[in-house]
Amino acid sequence: MRLGVTSEIGKLKSVLVHLPGREIDVMVPPMMAQLLFDDILFGQLAREEHRRFQQLLRFVAEEVYDVQDLLEEVLDDEETRRMIVRDLAKRNKLGRRLTSSLAEQRPAALAEVLIGGIPNERQDSGGELPRFDLSPIPNYFFTRDPQVVLGSGVVVCGMATRARRREALLSKYIFEYHPAFRDACQFKVDFMEGDAQERSPRKGSPTIEGGDVLVARRDLIIVGQTERTNSIAIKQLAQSLRDVNSGVKTVVVVELPKQRSFMHLDTVFTFTSADECLIYPPVILPGGGQAAKVTSIDLTKKSISYAAQKSLLATLRRHGMDLDPIYCGGKKAIDQQREQWTDGANAFTLAPGIVMLYERNVRTAEELSSHGYQIVYEDDLLLGRAELETWTKKKYAIQIQGHELSRARGGPRCMTMPLERDDA
Repeated sequence: MRLGVTSEIGKLKSVLVHLPGREIDVMVPPMMAQLLFDDILFGQLAREEHRRFQQLLRFVAEEVYDVQDLLEEVLDDEETRRMIVRDLAKRNKLGRRLTSSLAEQRPAALAEVLIGGIPNERQDSGGELPRFDLSPIPNYFFTRDPQVVLGSGVVVCGMATRARRREALLSKYIFEYHPAFRDACQFKVDFMEGDAQERSPRKGSPTIEGGDVLVARRDLIIVGQTERTNSIAIKQLAQSLRDVNSGVKTVVVVELPKQRSFMHLDTVFTFTSADECLIYPPVILPGGGQAAKVTSIDLTKKSISYAAQKSLLATLRRHGMDLDPIYCGGKKAIDQQREQWTDGANAFTLAPGIVMLYERNVRTAEELSSHGYQIVYEDDLLLGRAELETWTKKKYAIQIQGHELSRARGGPRCMTMPLERDDA
């Protein structure tokens, strides 16, 4: 297995996903705020939608890996399994009996409970908030955030909330101990290093999530400074990328308004082809009331310093990337707001000019169509009524159903972490 991501648009070769499991089935309404959900999901339908989503990925990708399967393979080594259990027990202050029980579980069962959680057996059925000996991590099907594959290395993220901390920890175990990654990974930047407990990050500690990192080019990345990724982490990332000779020469920083609707940069900006991008205009275009502040860091200089820029698109143009912006939601402000909220800008690019987005984002699809993208529906591909001519320069916008998945506030890019792409 190779790691190699030098763009957001190169033809997808392998990708990391996670089929939502029982971790989403144990949620009750009072848990939603703590677990960062705006609604509870119907697991049976969410899983069916995700299976279909994976089938569509396989129209282009050679390999689609589930993080739970990879974790199971890591845990198959007895010594590694015991070490991971001890580490988790220490971080979560688990009792001796529970720790012993975890250590005795078979790899598949252990991988499942590390994601799905362990309900407290002593609670009654009086309708109170469920208690867990080990909390579930229902956001893990958003595999974009706990890690970032950048070039031939990986960044293990420092998640901004306690609800998501174990996701990064499990990713750390996978990239550190799975033979395929251990041998393939050329460098690792680890924001979990030395973090002894699975808890909310302390004030002033670095936090960064994968939805805020876009690989524009081998030597150029874009990082969102948002409610989930702070300036401390961005500066640390920039320094680390230079220290490990990652090949990145420029980091463009896009500071977004601190709002739930703009939780990550990829909710307002994604690449769709070599010369096009999908944007939420009020934030990405200069001059608006919500316009992002843009700065850049030149990693070829001796010290880390920020240089103010006019806008994201202007900065990319200065670096030789002249992008035609396609508006999420089309031209009307109401449609833009509605469809940005339902992840209309969070498209996932399978290959240059082949993108996936939710079916419900109708105005965004119409705007893509006006830019030469052929609209293709999920059912038509899966039933053989349509095909993707990936060997041509035809452009496609694949509309996936995802009506249940979209209720979790994440789109196709959120649900995918590319491991390898062709060079664009």
